[in-house]
Amino acid sequence: MDFLIYVFIAATLVAATLASLAIWAPRVARVRWAALGVAALFIPLSYVLFLEFLSKPKPKGYEWFEANVEEAEVLGVSLSEGEAIYMWLRLDGAIEPRYYVFPWDLRLAERLEEDVDNAINRNSKLVIKNPFNRRPGEPLGDLNLEIIPPPLMPLKKPRVPPRIFNPRGQEA
Repeated sequence: MDFLIYVFIAATLVAATLASLAIWAPRVARVRWAALGVAALFIPLSYVLFLEFLSKPKPKGYEWFEANVEEAEVLGVSLSEGEAIYMWLRLDGAIEPRYYVFPWDLRLAERLEEDVDNAINRNSKLVIKNPFNRRPGEPLGDLNLEIIPPPLMPLKKPRVPPRIFNPRGQEA
C-alpha cells in the first residue's frame, strides 16, 4: 500500500510534465486548454485505477519484485474450475498476505485441495517452495507443496522441591 502513493506521484509528475510541454509549445490556445484538461482528468483517473487494482488478484507471471522468493505460506485457495486458481499467499519474510491468480491446472488444483485438507486436519500450515520460478513449459502441478507441522510446545522444567531450613537437623 505504501508503494501505491509513490506510483501515483510518479504518474502525476508525468502527466504534469506532458501538460506543461503541451501548454508551452507554440500552439493555438484551445490545444493548450485541451492538454491542461486531459492532464486534469488523467490524475484522478489514475488514482481510481490504482485503487481498483488493489482488489484484483495479480497474475503469477506479473510478480517481478518478489519473483525469487524461496517459499510462501498458503493462507487460502479458491478454485474456479477450468479458469483459474486463486491463492492468498504470505511470502517469505512478509507480514501482509498477497492475492495471486495462477493458470488452471487440474493436477495442481487436486493436489492443493488435498494438501489444504490435510493441513487443516493436522493443524499445520501449507508452504509452496519457489512459487514464481517456473519455466514456461514446466507444468504447474509440479509445485513443491509441503505441509509443515506446528512447533512443539516447550516441555515444562521439572519442579524442584522447596528447601526449608530445619534448625534441629543441624548439630554442631
